[in-house]
Amino acid sequence: MNSGWIRQFHPAPEAGTRLVCFPHAGGSATFYFPVSRAMAPVVHVLAVQYPGRQDRMNEPCVDDIPTLADRITEELVRWADRPLVLFGHSMGATIAFEVARRLEAGGSVPLGLFASGRRAPSRHRDERVHLRDDHGLIRELQRLSGTDAEVLADETLLRMVLPAMRSDYRAIETYRYEPGPPLNCPITALTADDDPLVDVAEARAWAQHTVAPFRIRVFTGGHFFVSAHVESVVEEITRHIGATTTRR
Repeated sequence: MNSGWIRQFHPAPEAGTRLVCFPHAGGSATFYFPVSRAMAPVVHVLAVQYPGRQDRMNEPCVDDIPTLADRITEELVRWADRPLVLFGHSMGATIAFEVARRLEAGGSVPLGLFASGRRAPSRHRDERVHLRDDHGLIRELQRLSGTDAEVLADETLLRMVLPAMRSDYRAIETYRYEPGPPLNCPITALTADDDPLVDVAEARAWAQHTVAPFRIRVFTGGHFFVSAHVESVVEEITRHIGATTTRR
């Protein structure tokens, strides 16, 4: 059953592993519908829905990463009866990392963390998109090509989604990594060769945040390379789940 925070597009009650997917800034759970469809029924995909968008439009946005991570972790505890793999794209990668820290602190080590399209938490850039006016925010969305052209062309739709986008940008741009023990779960960094928000060295720095194996894969494309490489991304996740569950 779906909860306020979790969406299940293709429930897989017999699956031995759950994949928890965290959207990018301004994104929603439906971004991961193709991943859910591709992985069911072998893997049970849970897509996180942040407040302030789609069916949670009337709920206030949460504009800081630690609070989002706290609330999502509280929700995920009841899903941890099976191994959890965490996948986050862009802002979602940082939230997934903070959720992994909280799960491990509570005694539940994820099967793995996939950090897609995001530099390592310890690598900071001074970004202030959330301080721009609406036109400035829209220009950033156009630059990254992560928002449907349909939405960008429809002023009514755009005005509906801008508050959540601004809130998310504020959350990720004001986030500051708090040093702590590295994770005990493996980390896989997925990045693109033409992403303006993260270079390969920044993605490779995720290796510093785990004592377990680390892997990096570089795709062609820009910031939203995942949409063009769904099949390959699913193969990466499937390979990892197969290898780690065999060793357990």
